[in-house]
Amino acid sequence: MTANGAMKNYRSYSFWLDTCGDDLTPRPPLDGPAEVDVAIVGAGFTGLWTAYHLLQREPSLNVLVVEKEIAGFGASGRNGGWCCADFPAGIPYLIEHYGRDAARAVSLAMMESVDNVGAVCAKEGIDAHYDKGGELDIARAEYDLPKLEETWREYDSIGLGDHMLLLDKEQTAERIRVAGMVGSSWTRDAAVIQPARLARGLAHAVERHGGRIVEQTTVLDYFGGTAPRLITDRGVVRARRAIVLAGEAYLSRLPKLRRHVIPMTSHMVVTEPLGPEIWEQIGWQHRDVTVGNGSDGGYLNHTADGRIAFGAYRAKYPFLSRITDAIDRREDVFAHARNAARTWFPALRDVTFTHAWGGVFGVPRDHMPTMGFNRQTKVALAFGYTGEGVATSNLSGRVLTDLITETDSDLAHLPMTRHQPRLWEPEPLRAIGVNLIRHARRQQAIIAEETGAYPEQMPLYARLLDR
Repeated sequence: MTANGAMKNYRSYSFWLDTCGDDLTPRPPLDGPAEVDVAIVGAGFTGLWTAYHLLQREPSLNVLVVEKEIAGFGASGRNGGWCCADFPAGIPYLIEHYGRDAARAVSLAMMESVDNVGAVCAKEGIDAHYDKGGELDIARAEYDLPKLEETWREYDSIGLGDHMLLLDKEQTAERIRVAGMVGSSWTRDAAVIQPARLARGLAHAVERHGGRIVEQTTVLDYFGGTAPRLITDRGVVRARRAIVLAGEAYLSRLPKLRRHVIPMTSHMVVTEPLGPEIWEQIGWQHRDVTVGNGSDGGYLNHTADGRIAFGAYRAKYPFLSRITDAIDRREDVFAHARNAARTWFPALRDVTFTHAWGGVFGVPRDHMPTMGFNRQTKVALAFGYTGEGVATSNLSGRVLTDLITETDSDLAHLPMTRHQPRLWEPEPLRAIGVNLIRHARRQQAIIAEETGAYPEQMPLYARLLDR
């Protein structure tokens, strides 16, 4: 609902929601106090995957998902459509903090998540336009090639080098033709999706398997212990087995989690359906999800209906973690994204862009996701995907399912299950630090384009702030 009581136009929040083919009329809200086995905050990917896999494990469970807006309203209905095995905390971080075996285990679990998303879509009849074409990381300058080579060495160091190929310019052109490209890497464990179709389809699957979803219901607080419960604006929800906090960036709205995660903005534009002559020039036939760095870098999606969606790297942190519609609709970022897309593909110079939208993703202080369950408090918590949430949220759902049902599995022993989140600094230090460091990183890209090499260090102020 809007401030004046009118119903929101949920289709206007992204191209994905606008074209998901589902009725976006909100489900009924909570109608008073309730008691269930498992109560879940948030009907995004994390909450829905957790509900789905719990009901697959124990079909008799009474599972309730509580959503403030509609299923798929947040990042789950507005992201880049990347279902890839990239883990938010990189392989070097995992090796340093948890060891080589743990890094390999996390990487394999992420690869399994990419496949699990496809398997569930097939099983449940969810037409999410899932297509496992791999991930292309485009080098658009010679100084980007060493980064790709280093990433391959990281994979190889944990015995997974065969999952990634380094391609030269000619080999890259066989998959896609980007202006100025000099090479690429191709990783096989990635799929493209229509994210809102996945979120909406997953919500219906949860309901078919006996779960209940209530919408237009705001969770105000939560309490763990012998009687865990959610406090909502429409009644208290008590849970016998567990409460699951799965709101990603929106968890920052809960006072107890205000410093656990921050929202960062992300913005996308999408073209009209392209004609065959343009696709012939671009040569992007396999629907690989595609990414590239630089001042006009971005993440790209070749949609099932023949469009190009372009996400611009212009993330910003809103002061006090305020998440509003206003931060989603920045015309300066949209204009930059359209220009960047035309720089990548000159054939788009006369093409119309039909949609532009934004949203927020969640970032933890150390970029390491948390997927934990405290058996004493009966509180489960999963968050912190730093823009890599489609497959990571599936992994969260499977991990939390094993933890809540006390299943002794490999997933239950992954390092995320024992990770203790670091707290973000209080304001205004948080806003100053985050946005200045983001600015410094953009400046590094500009310097590289001017000099032909990345600077060896960030500016002194950024290094001090990072510490």
